[in-house]
Amino acid sequence: MSTPTETASGSTGPEAVRHRISQEGALARPLRRIFALLAERPHSLRELVRICGTPRRTVEELLALAGEDVEDLPEGYRLAEEVLADYRAQVLDERPAGRSSHEAAELLRGFVAGGPTPATALDHVTATPETALRRAEWMRDNYELDGTRLLLLGDHDLTSLATCLLAPGVRATVVDVDERILAHIDGIAAEHGLAVHTVHADLRFGLPPSLAGGFDLVFSDPPYTPEGVGLFATRALEGMSGTAARLLLAYGFSSRSPALGHKVQRELLRLGLVFENIVTGLNEYEGAQAIGSTSDLYVCQPTGQARRSVERHKHRIYTHGPQSVEGDPDEVTPELVDAVASVVGTAVEGPRPVGWQRPLRGGTGTPLFDLRSDPGPWLVRMLLACNADQAAFLVDNRHPDITSEHAQQALTELVGGKYTLRFHRSTPDATHAVVSARARGAQGGVAGYLLHRAHGKLGNTWREALIAHSETPLTKKEAAAHVAALVPDAADLRLRLIDLPRHRLNALLHSEGV
Repeated sequence: MSTPTETASGSTGPEAVRHRISQEGALARPLRRIFALLAERPHSLRELVRICGTPRRTVEELLALAGEDVEDLPEGYRLAEEVLADYRAQVLDERPAGRSSHEAAELLRGFVAGGPTPATALDHVTATPETALRRAEWMRDNYELDGTRLLLLGDHDLTSLATCLLAPGVRATVVDVDERILAHIDGIAAEHGLAVHTVHADLRFGLPPSLAGGFDLVFSDPPYTPEGVGLFATRALEGMSGTAARLLLAYGFSSRSPALGHKVQRELLRLGLVFENIVTGLNEYEGAQAIGSTSDLYVCQPTGQARRSVERHKHRIYTHGPQSVEGDPDEVTPELVDAVASVVGTAVEGPRPVGWQRPLRGGTGTPLFDLRSDPGPWLVRMLLACNADQAAFLVDNRHPDITSEHAQQALTELVGGKYTLRFHRSTPDATHAVVSARARGAQGGVAGYLLHRAHGKLGNTWREALIAHSETPLTKKEAAAHVAALVPDAADLRLRLIDLPRHRLNALLHSEGV
């Protein structure tokens, strides 16, 4: 047979078809269905286009790739009888079956019930377990998930676990600022053998570089402010593999406030996203009554002009708490800076901006970082990022890392290979506290080596640390093999130390090889 489209390489047959379909990633299902139809009975080109919802040019391209394996009959195109077995094995192969929806629903109810309480300051509103399941079912029914790389930007609702239960071939990565959520997901994934990898990040400061451009699908249920949706969509674009990737975004607004919905949709359009589909009412919540406790699923396709922006984003993206859009920033006064200086016993510089995407160096004085709006994880990340000989951190007096002797000891032990810490509670006044850090120099061993290089790729820095501190000579190959044997999840070796969830960071720094 012949079609208006010819293959560039000249090769045809099931291997060529399989390769072309694989290039579509998560969007491969309609293309695979074309050959399922051709295997059943003859279909006209018009029927193939209409039934599969695929552009005519793409259908023609696939028919050309099949070459003489597709018979051009008066009643339409069909696969030749003698090649059916090859196409069933190579193109129409069955995907691995997951749990039933009923079994997954039962498990999800337990997962959600045993999870951390919602953090109001992070705009957590719990979606029902049935919602997480519906999201997973929708993805399973609309995308080819086997081998698909799925990125979830925030996952308080455990959508990653629901998706892996239904589609065990998906490779899910969860990025979240809430350490409790990451630990909860890690524990469940390990117990049930689910392919979920967790990474820590506050998206206001950036997406971990190892995740850039690596994902076929991105899911997020972001803060429902224009600033929050815009930020999460920007990070989604940074993580997407190209224009064949899709962003699935949960968002809802009240019918009483259509102007807010318009503002959010306009922000998505400004970023170069178009709405391929809007699945109304897919998400239901145990709260969010202002929007009727429901939201929609926006299926967004990036255009060629999509803005994978590196612009600075506002910290105030939430509707509640110290980082709410309408909150008033509390400036650090010169008097407060002087008070901190008197506490640490040296002149301080700052306050310096918060952020840990790059190493933070010292200056002529002790750098001061204003962490009063820290939702919890900033302090340890800033200690990892900072390589000054001495540093001071101004925090809320109720910061979780300082409110008890146990919490202080845990933080001290975590960064002990790099810094000696002192905690000054209710200082310089009743609402503030100061954490001062002084470098330990070269006394930290392998842990200190890693902590001073928290922005290096973990596999490389750990290998070099072992070589530098080994009592007997080690080759790079030997050290790399030793590191690989110590890490439960090899994906961690591609991350920076600073991007590890805190529970895995703590385990690593106290492991046998450190």
